[in-house]
Amino acid sequence: MTGNRIPSVLAGIGRPVSRKSRFLARLAAQAFGVIREAPRPGNWRRTVRYEFARSLRHSVAGGLSPTLIAAALVGLALVGQALFWLGTAGQANLVGPILVAVLVREIAPLVVGFLLLGRTGSVILAEIGAVRLAGQVEVLEAQGIDPFLILVLPRAVATAVAGFTLGMMFVLAALLSGFAAGSALGQVPKSLAMFLDTVVSAMRPVDFALFPIKMLSIGLLVSLVCSLTALSASQEDELGDLMARGFTGGVLVIMITSVVLSLAA
Repeated sequence: MTGNRIPSVLAGIGRPVSRKSRFLARLAAQAFGVIREAPRPGNWRRTVRYEFARSLRHSVAGGLSPTLIAAALVGLALVGQALFWLGTAGQANLVGPILVAVLVREIAPLVVGFLLLGRTGSVILAEIGAVRLAGQVEVLEAQGIDPFLILVLPRAVATAVAGFTLGMMFVLAALLSGFAAGSALGQVPKSLAMFLDTVVSAMRPVDFALFPIKMLSIGLLVSLVCSLTALSASQEDELGDLMARGFTGGVLVIMITSVVLSLAA
């Protein structure tokens, strides 16, 4: 009896592991496919360009207000407090390195990544999930149209560009709101230009490469996780289940990407 149960237990353990492994392999393959196919002009036909422009407009214009609001809150809570307490302790020279290490390297990629996941990722899941559940992916393939080029590529590139754009706006808005808070508390003896120069001067050469790489990678992987989750749906799946799986996968990929790139740098 015990011997008969062992294969069932092993199968129960191996089935989800095998499913996750296949998903990770497909995710890596899709990321490589985007990097390889995006520079080719022949892939950017009118329909693909339209999807790219629409996705970029939705991601950047639609995500601008939440990004600026989140940046203002982070600026008040982090930058303003850092200026106040470090100034009070006579350690104002540490403001630049601390803000670069905490705000630029870690907080900005995570917050912007979560905002992209909640807004753009959910739309990608809903759009591609509806196409998949309606059987239209098979219709595209029957017509000789690659679903990757029309569904995945433009959204992935647009989300990557949006990640970098919103990341830059987030950092700048957080610094400006933090400077305003510090000025109100009387702990910013410098001008705004000198304050920004202090932060930029504290950045190492690797930081100038790490930040855009992080933002582009997080935007790209958020889009790909949501796209693959939608494309892997079966007819028995419901849209709510896809949203839950996509959100969980997106959170994991954002945090893992940020940690891995930080450790690599």
